[in-house]
Amino acid sequence: MTDSKPSELQAEASKKMTLEALEALKADNVVTLDVREIASFTDYMIFASGRSTRHVGAIAEAVVEAARASNQPPVGVEGEEVGEWILVDLGDVVVHVMLPNVRLYYELEKLWGEELAAS
Repeated sequence: MTDSKPSELQAEASKKMTLEALEALKADNVVTLDVREIASFTDYMIFASGRSTRHVGAIAEAVVEAARASNQPPVGVEGEEVGEWILVDLGDVVVHVMLPNVRLYYELEKLWGEELAAS
């Protein structure tokens, strides 16, 4: 299946760009799940925490700006109004930026399976 290579390379580039943006804004507790085998809508889900609603918003905005700078504008962004949980859909990568208490409450990593953690 050689036609999947460009898509895989794109997904890896999106993941790398996202992780760099999260690191630049000092996101906490970043976890990447490789969901390629169980989800058809994305390749990776990345979870990160911010220390306040302002920090969550800044982290999500950094991901959006990095995606735009890479000519990959987000498919969608949800939750900006409240800022407790912002989802940034980049297609190949879905990013969840949450306050720690919100993240603990929903436990999405456990829902998807912690064994899917990717490097």
